[in-house]
Amino acid sequence: MIVNELIPEPQAMRDAFCDKLIALAENDPDLVVLDADLMGAMGTKPFLKRFPNRAIDCGIQEANMVSVAAGLSLTGKVPFVHTFAPFMSRRATDQVFISGAYQGANVKLIGSDPGITAQTNGGTHMPFEDMGIMRSIPTMTVIEPTDATMLNSVMDWMAGTYGMQYMRLVRKSCTKVYETGTQFTVGKASTLVSEPGAEVTIIASGWCVVESLKAVELLHHEGIVVRVLDMFTWKPLDERAVIDAAYDTGAIVTAENHSITTGLAAAVSEVVVRHEPVPMEFVGVHDRFGQVGKADYLAEQYGLAAVDIVAAAKRAVARKPA
Repeated sequence: MIVNELIPEPQAMRDAFCDKLIALAENDPDLVVLDADLMGAMGTKPFLKRFPNRAIDCGIQEANMVSVAAGLSLTGKVPFVHTFAPFMSRRATDQVFISGAYQGANVKLIGSDPGITAQTNGGTHMPFEDMGIMRSIPTMTVIEPTDATMLNSVMDWMAGTYGMQYMRLVRKSCTKVYETGTQFTVGKASTLVSEPGAEVTIIASGWCVVESLKAVELLHHEGIVVRVLDMFTWKPLDERAVIDAAYDTGAIVTAENHSITTGLAAAVSEVVVRHEPVPMEFVGVHDRFGQVGKADYLAEQYGLAAVDIVAAAKRAVARKPA
């Protein structure tokens, strides 16, 4: 269930992440945490203090860290492994693929500061391709939680489910979308807005979920009724929700803080073209590198804001057969 008013989360996502790690570790003596010299940045020092023998700082050696985590998992440990998203994806891909997925390891990979939320860390630290890289790896589950409530639910699933999993996670401030205690099923989209007579479905993830909810009001003023899905699991994708959206509303807009080339746009398109071809428009990053800037400025630069989603929805509706 979603909140009545979009408000900031009461704590940073990294603090919610650390609190949940501690809670999970209290009940699972095999849970361990690995980091690549970013425990301060990720806010996991309280875990280190509470469980000093179950937290490992591997230093700035991301690829090695993933291999260590894979080895630990094969001895029965449950490793949660963190670094910035570009390093977890681009820098450690071979180790994720071979040491992790290929040999059937049980590693929970966390890539922080996704897309424009990297902000002033700049282009080298601004991952627009991490989810696409991870989506291409066999057996990998790929997730982007929307807020702390969803994070809490998803981490329960990750800790209790064997396998390779990648979660991209905002480190700092975030908007609260879901009421505390709401539970989610990995692999199933969350329906945020569903009104009779919807003419287009917005399928969003991460940063773009809140922007999509803002777009709903703007579109209503123009007489366009929409459906909004939070597609927080990119793999396995909720194909049934996509097919139903295409069939029921006749047009789809995807919205993501990621490259459309390998991201949510690509994943949804693969389903639509096979099962229910309809007009589609894509809000996301179009073949560009990152840059320095605040998130709102970057959203404008890359066309990820509510006004961009509104424009895409109007284009999609206009392309529907008469």
